Amino acid sequence: MSPKESDTTSEDNAECAVSESGVVRAPACAPSWCGPVGSGAEAHEASTAPPGCEALADYLPPPQVCRFGGAPALSFAPVHHSRLELAGKRLIDVVGASAALVALAPVMAVAAALIRATSPGPVIFRQRRCGLHGRQFSMYKLRTMVVDAEARKQGLADLNECDGPVFKMRQDPRVTPVGRFLRHWSLDELPQFWNVLLGDMSLVGPRPPVPAEVALYRTSERRRLSMRPGITCLWQVNGRSEVGFADWVKLDVEYIENWSFALDFQILLKTIPAVLGRNGAS
Repeated sequence: MSPKESDTTSEDNAECAVSESGVVRAPACAPSWCGPVGSGAEAHEASTAPPGCEALADYLPPPQVCRFGGAPALSFAPVHHSRLELAGKRLIDVVGASAALVALAPVMAVAAALIRATSPGPVIFRQRRCGLHGRQFSMYKLRTMVVDAEARKQGLADLNECDGPVFKMRQDPRVTPVGRFLRHWSLDELPQFWNVLLGDMSLVGPRPPVPAEVALYRTSERRRLSMRPGITCLWQVNGRSEVGFADWVKLDVEYIENWSFALDFQILLKTIPAVLGRNGAS
């Protein structure tokens, strides 16, 4: 939807343009909820919003002034990261994931042999997850549960130990003995380096949720989908399963808003002792 050029500032003539990347652009002629646009102008706090746009209030960070279709506009984007920086992050992902897959291949081979010898079913577990802007992809893990784990999940709903739309149990009866060992050391996550190589995930980023969980998200919680999901993030190094869902979302949003190469490096360094110490592992 493209903004209409108009001399009036009525709400009826203010439109929002939403791109596939999740960017919402409002024309410069938008009403008071968008605020004046001009040289050095700052966005004013919304007073009244056009129909359908009030839900964006808790979802979007402060807007930036840009050009849209030759006209000045406010850009409401979930994140404001430069393409060059994100390209650098992607390069690090490819190099890091490639090195990890080569270095950890013997570990994955031994784990695969143990899974095959102790439990019927495939070695690799594939699950649909939601990635950047909610796009679904197949995430890979070493199988740690019985084959019919998904079918038995509904019967365990009352035993969920996590708040919010997430399901977690410390003593999940669906987990196999070998699977429990793999989970304690986070070895079941190793195939996700392949997801990083494919571009579905990053080394560092919010953990990818399942579609059923995303369907229950509030508008503000969907902000954690505004960056490519990762193998590790602030949640991973701050207790994992011991962190409630609300705090989990806050940590993800904090990462998204403050992302930098230095922050990624710090998280990667902290992940090693977090895994070895089995902090919050379930």
